[in-house]
Amino acid sequence: MQKSRSKAREEDESVEYIKESKQSGRKNPFSFLRNSCFSGQDFIDNSNSNASSTDVSLASGGRGNHTSPGYIIHPENWLYVAWKQFILIWAVYSSFFTPLEFAFFRGLPENLFLLDGAGQIAFFLDIFVCFFLAYRDPHSYCMVYNHNLIAIRYLKSRFLIDLLGCFPWDAIFKGCGRKEIVRYMLWIRLSRALRVTDFFGNMEKNIRINYMFTRIVKLFVVELYCTHTAACIFYYLATTLPPSEEGYTWIGSLKLGDYSYTHFREIDLWTRYVTALYFAVVTMATVGYGDIHAVNTREMIFVMLYVSLDMILGAYLLGNMTALIVKGSKTVRFRDKMGELIKYMNRNKLGKSLNKAIRGHVLLQFQSSYAEVAALQDLPLAIRAKISEKIYEPQVRQVPLFKGCSYGFIKKIAIRIHEEFFLPGEVIIEEGNIGDQLYILCDGKLCAVRNSEDSYTEEYVPSIHSYCAFGEISVLCNIPEPHTIQAVELSKLLRIEKKVLLDAIDMHFSDGHTITNNLLEGKESNIQKKILESDIKLQIGKHESELATRLNWAANDGDLRRLIQLVEAGADPCKTDYDGRSPLHLASSKGYKDIIHFLIQKGVEVNVRDHLGKTPLYEAIKNGHDQVASLLVKAGAFVSVGNAGNCLCEVVASKHTDFLRGLLENGVNPNSRNYDLRTPLHLAASEGLYSESLLLLESGASVFAIDRWGKTPIDEARVSGSRIVLKLLEDAMVSQTLETSSFCEPSQDKIPRRKCTVFAGTPSDHRDGRSFGVVLWVPKTIQELVETAATQLGFMGATCILSENEGKITDAGMISDDQKLFLAREAKFT
Repeated sequence: MQKSRSKAREEDESVEYIKESKQSGRKNPFSFLRNSCFSGQDFIDNSNSNASSTDVSLASGGRGNHTSPGYIIHPENWLYVAWKQFILIWAVYSSFFTPLEFAFFRGLPENLFLLDGAGQIAFFLDIFVCFFLAYRDPHSYCMVYNHNLIAIRYLKSRFLIDLLGCFPWDAIFKGCGRKEIVRYMLWIRLSRALRVTDFFGNMEKNIRINYMFTRIVKLFVVELYCTHTAACIFYYLATTLPPSEEGYTWIGSLKLGDYSYTHFREIDLWTRYVTALYFAVVTMATVGYGDIHAVNTREMIFVMLYVSLDMILGAYLLGNMTALIVKGSKTVRFRDKMGELIKYMNRNKLGKSLNKAIRGHVLLQFQSSYAEVAALQDLPLAIRAKISEKIYEPQVRQVPLFKGCSYGFIKKIAIRIHEEFFLPGEVIIEEGNIGDQLYILCDGKLCAVRNSEDSYTEEYVPSIHSYCAFGEISVLCNIPEPHTIQAVELSKLLRIEKKVLLDAIDMHFSDGHTITNNLLEGKESNIQKKILESDIKLQIGKHESELATRLNWAANDGDLRRLIQLVEAGADPCKTDYDGRSPLHLASSKGYKDIIHFLIQKGVEVNVRDHLGKTPLYEAIKNGHDQVASLLVKAGAFVSVGNAGNCLCEVVASKHTDFLRGLLENGVNPNSRNYDLRTPLHLAASEGLYSESLLLLESGASVFAIDRWGKTPIDEARVSGSRIVLKLLEDAMVSQTLETSSFCEPSQDKIPRRKCTVFAGTPSDHRDGRSFGVVLWVPKTIQELVETAATQLGFMGATCILSENEGKITDAGMISDDQKLFLAREAKFT
């Protein structure tokens, strides 16, 4: 609840500031953001201790009212910059005075004690400030304003050293009975020298200051500090021996002309320090050729270490001087590049805002890992792809647009992704443009505005959250972008090119459906309509058709391996081609058992019909693949043709006896009629086909069937002159006559097998033509049909069967082959 209130308050502040910007005549309501990244800002309100609540405050440049007790300080706030310079002065003092205090003072005099105490108080206040100082994330290079993260980072880095450095060690030394080991804690304060190092680092990047001058001053300070510290240690070693043995030290045994250092503790401080510094400098500069002579063992050990370090220091100084001459350092290249860019911008008069943006990006490349990709260009492409997948795959998977997409699709996107940074105030996408780049926000803060339809005033749009994609409507659907997207603070984005995204959808077009569905969520109705009519939907449909054709080719060729690959790539095995033929049709016609078994396992419809009304079982029977037909029947397949009478007559005319037997055995009615009302027995008798006639009669064909001219099959046999067929039909006529006369009702066992399609409800419930029923064999009794249909349809409580004209059927013998029936409840029927 608290987070939602904070978010609402932030949006209200942003809207309020946009309105103020318009009233003040600003062309861009986000123009203030260009000054918020590098020009410093006021204290930032962070009452909710989270990044989202502070980002808006940062964007407002400290303009709002800060009522919460906690504050975050921007590193470039002018107050903090002034404080940083103040602490720098104390850091220089502490860095040089600490070795001096350790070596020459065993208990500070009162004036120096007060000065040292003032410095420790300043550093203690700096510790407090550091707990409220925002910082840049080393990976995303975005500002972090979270109180907890800032405190944890400081506690884990240098808090303990800073705290120990603030202790009054001189007072502790005196209070502990002047124990020497306590004074060694003074060296902790040398960590403050890092502030001086940071100061010189910033000076080197400042192109307004001569680089060679800065480097020479830095090298001189390094050399002076090293020799100063060494001089203090030289003198300290001499003071560790009691006064009675001071002749056994380097300074106690020293004579310069007539001057003797026998009682060196009584000599003034300045003379002792200059003497120690002189010998330290001479020894360092000549790499061991000095006038210092180690007298005791400790001095010998230190001199050996000092000379060894002198060689390293000399190499460091020499290397840096060489770098100044040949200009090979990274900082020099940065300054040279910046200088060339400034000349170019001034010559072409690019404008102040564009100049600032260019400088910001060049500085960003120098300070961050923005340009690290260039270091990977020498690696093989496969390794670079693995690196990109490792880094970006988890991030792409979090994007709502790609939710539910396959691993292969996510991987293909991840290895072709680009990482970019945008400075505050930069426009990423402009309203009305059709973009070719899809962006994903990783870190930072973005804001979107758009022109309202009824006026030219700008209205605020809710902020874009982390791992949200934007620009997707324009990229996928070629629809103008409805918003202007602009960076509020330094933001890290992932960029996906349109071609990469479309290529991935081409290979994984099933993921294209997923992306389209995700794209439709939460969109306005007019946008949804445009998306559904967009090119991406047409492209997906086109690829579905092409892939369905490839599946049929694989099934026709018997290539199970290629068929499996296509299905795994997202092809739908239930999809049909332009003739309505599925892969199961083609595999059945060719008799490929392995492919049929695979397709049945994938759950394809075994009774799918093509445009001619033929099922896969029909194709298997037609081509004589009995094993395939048996496999399809076990899976629930049945024979279905568009016009059974015409089909059977064509089969009889072609004298394809096996095909005819297969159709009859699988339930095709032998009494089906063609357009002339002729049955297959009519055609067999007219052609004198004995085996076909016998097969039809055994399957229940009637010799009493009459065609449109009033002729029976016996009449056709007499005309054809085939005595053997005529004899067969006459015997069948006697048999069928006896059967009908012996019983008042024909025996159900002698009636040919018939099938019917049963629907749940009355005929009036199914006039839309889109209802689904169940195909059943007609049983012996009507009660059996009611019970079977009720079980299959889940329509419990049904009691009667109705015809299409809503007549109640009371006997199973009234049902003809392929008749549509309706399962109804008696109460509803009455």
